[in-house]
Amino acid sequence: MKRIVVFASGSGSNYQKIKASIDNKYINGKIVLLISNNPNCGAVEFSKLHNIDYEIINDYRFPIEKDKNKQYELVLNSYKTDLILLAGFMKKIPCNIVDIYKNKIMNIHPSLLPKYGGKGFFGINVHKKVIENKEEYTGATVHFVNNNYDEGQIIIQRRVKVDPSDTVDSISSKVLEIEHLIYTIAVEKFCSDNLSINESIIINE
Repeated sequence: MKRIVVFASGSGSNYQKIKASIDNKYINGKIVLLISNNPNCGAVEFSKLHNIDYEIINDYRFPIEKDKNKQYELVLNSYKTDLILLAGFMKKIPCNIVDIYKNKIMNIHPSLLPKYGGKGFFGINVHKKVIENKEEYTGATVHFVNNNYDEGQIIIQRRVKVDPSDTVDSISSKVLEIEHLIYTIAVEKFCSDNLSINESIIINE
C-alpha cells in the first residue's frame, strides 16, 4: 500500500475524490498527510473531518526559504512518502523535493498541456484563454512534476469539446469532471505499480 501525501491550498476537490477512491478500495494507497500553505482552506477542514494529519508550511512559519524547503524534506521523510499529489497547491515545489521524489510527484492541470501551461496559467485564467482563442477542445492533464511549471512528463490526458455557448464556468465544470476521473486513474496505476514512466495515455473521446 503506497503512502500518499497531498499538497493543497484550496478546497481540495481532487483530494476528496482520491480519498473516496481509496475508501472504495479502487486505489491501493493511504493518504497519510496533507501539506498546505493555507491553514484556513477547505482541504485542511477535510483533513480534520477525516482524521488525516496535516502540516502547515508557509512563509509566515518559515520566513527563510532554505528553512522552509528543509521542512518539506523532513516532514515528507518522516511520513515515509511514496507519492506526492498536488491538488490545487499554489506554490512552486522546491528543487530539493523535486530531486528527491523524481517521478513521484503528480500534478493535475486544467488544460491539454503543453497548451496553456506555465506560470500564471491556473484555474479560470486557463479557461478564459481557451474561450478567447476559440479552441475546439480543452481538457485536463496529469503529469509528473519537474523544476519547470507544467513541463513534466505527461501521464494521462483527456479532452472535452468546447461548445460555442460555453462560458468560463461551464468549461470549468466540464474540465473538473475530467480532472477527477483521470487523476484517480493515474494514482491507481501508480499505486498498483502499473504506470509506465515514459508512456502517456491520451484519451480523445
